[in-house]
Amino acid sequence: RAAHGALSGRLKAAVHYTVGCLCQEVAEDKDVEFSKQSIAAISEITFRQCEIFAKDLEMFARHAKRTTVNTEDVKLLARRSNSLLKYITQKSEELASTNMEQKEKKRKKSSAAKGERTPGEQEAAVTENEDSNMA
Repeated sequence: RAAHGALSGRLKAAVHYTVGCLCQEVAEDKDVEFSKQSIAAISEITFRQCEIFAKDLEMFARHAKRTTVNTEDVKLLARRSNSLLKYITQKSEELASTNMEQKEKKRKKSSAAKGERTPGEQEAAVTENEDSNMA
C-alpha cells in the first residue's frame, strides 16, 4: 500500500509538472497567465481522467477475455474524438509496419547465420540454376 502511494504521488507530481509546462507554453503563446490554483486544478482533473482511462482500458481488455491492454482497446477509448482516433490509428499502423520490418531483418540475419537462404535469395538461386542448365 505504501509503495502504491509513493508511485501515485510521483505520477501526480509528474502530471502536475507537465501541466505546468503546457500552461506556461500556452501563457506565452496567448499572452495570458495561469494562477497556481488553476494549474493545480487542471493537474488534478487530468490525473483523475487518466485513472478513469486506465480503468476503462482494463475493462475493455477484460471484456475481450484478455489480461493485456492492446491498441484496439486504446482505439475504443479514443472513439469519441475523431482527431485523436485518427492519430492513434496512424501511430498504431506505423508501429506495426516498423515491427514487421524489424522481424524481417531478424529473420534474414538468423537465416544468414544458419547458412539458410531467404525466400528472395532462394528464388534468385533457382533462377541461376535454371539459367546454367539451359546453357
